[in-house]
Amino acid sequence: MSWDAARIDLGRIGRSSSSRARHRFSAVLPDLVWNAAALEGNTFTLPEVRTLLDGVTVGGHPIEDERQVFALVDGYTHLDALVASQGFVLSKVVSDDLHGRVAVHEAIEQDELEARFASICAFVGALEDPRERALAYFAAATRSQFYFDGNKRTARLMMTGLLMSEGYDAVSIPFVRQFEFNQALDVLFTRDDATPLMAFVADCAAS
Repeated sequence: MSWDAARIDLGRIGRSSSSRARHRFSAVLPDLVWNAAALEGNTFTLPEVRTLLDGVTVGGHPIEDERQVFALVDGYTHLDALVASQGFVLSKVVSDDLHGRVAVHEAIEQDELEARFASICAFVGALEDPRERALAYFAAATRSQFYFDGNKRTARLMMTGLLMSEGYDAVSIPFVRQFEFNQALDVLFTRDDATPLMAFVADCAAS
């Protein structure tokens, strides 16, 4: 996998401090959860996700969709706690933990790709800019398909952890830009070119 850094506007990803990034993360948590769920075909609307987060049950949806929303909430909430305690690191242990939360009702098996995971961590860990590191990890982990299911959700959580732990704001991929997202993914999987995906995610920042 390769990419053209000159075509990726990292400047769109704002930086302040880890605590400030976490504060903003908490403020947009319903949006993060809804967008992530909607990209998976979940039928809950944003107001309904907000209602669930307020502790009120919403009827009229498949139980699987409700479970997926709660699983995403668990994953994002746990990630926030990891960043707050400085316990977030780029490791398979953390990735497996987050994956076990966001895909708890769906993942029926897990690939054991230890060597590939270690190789990706070493490769992206050597990148100087934390924003490029985060985007490159998201693309590489998505491409590698470490798990039976939930790969993009887990990779997105890891990307978010990499950003917030360095004081950068989380990036949400809006459901309304799903077509662009899918186009970028298609290039990644067919050409091993991460440029469109990384550029797309950077463009989603602060949007």
